[in-house]
Amino acid sequence: MVGGVPAEQDPGAGRRSVNAELAALKGALDSQRAHVVGILEGVSEEDLRRPVLPSGWSCLALLRHLTVDVERFWFPGVIAGEPDVAGQLAAGAEAHWYVPEGMSTREVFADYRAAIARADVVLAAANLDQEPAAWPVDIWPTWRLPDVRRILIHVLTEVACHSGHLDAARELIDGTTWLGGNPYAG
Repeated sequence: MVGGVPAEQDPGAGRRSVNAELAALKGALDSQRAHVVGILEGVSEEDLRRPVLPSGWSCLALLRHLTVDVERFWFPGVIAGEPDVAGQLAAGAEAHWYVPEGMSTREVFADYRAAIARADVVLAAANLDQEPAAWPVDIWPTWRLPDVRRILIHVLTEVACHSGHLDAARELIDGTTWLGGNPYAG
C-alpha cells in the first residue's frame, strides 16, 4: 500500500519499484567504483605501473580496462549504442589492458572518473527493461544480455570482481587491505 492506495491500484507503483531497484543497483555499483579508487590511493607511481600478479597486469592497467572495457563499453557503447565507442572497442580489446605510452597516472584516473560520469548520464536516461541499443555480435555472436537490468548486474559483478583483484594486488604491494579503508568495517 502506498499513501493509502493498494499497490495494484497505484499507477506509479511499478515505476517507483523500478526506480528503487535502479537506485539499489546504482548504489552498489558506486560503492564498488569507490572501492576501486580507494584501494589504489597512496600507491606509488612505480607500484601502480608494475605487474604484481603472474598474469602480468598492473593496477593502472586494470583501471584502464575498467575505463574502456567496462564503463565505456557497456554504458555508452552497448546501452546507448554510440558508434564511436563501439568502433574504439572493436580494435583489439587486449590493448585496453595496457596504459598508452605517455599517459600519466593522473590522466588514467581522470579518464576513469570521466568514463563513470558519462556512464551515469547514460544510465540515468535508461530504463531497466529496455534492450541495449547495440550489441557486439562480432565479439559475442551467440551470447547476449537482453536488457539494461542484466547489463547493470553484469557490470556490477565485473567491477566487484576487479576490485577484489586490486585488493590482492595492493596487499602484495604494501600489506594494505580494504578493511582498513572500508567505511563499513567495525
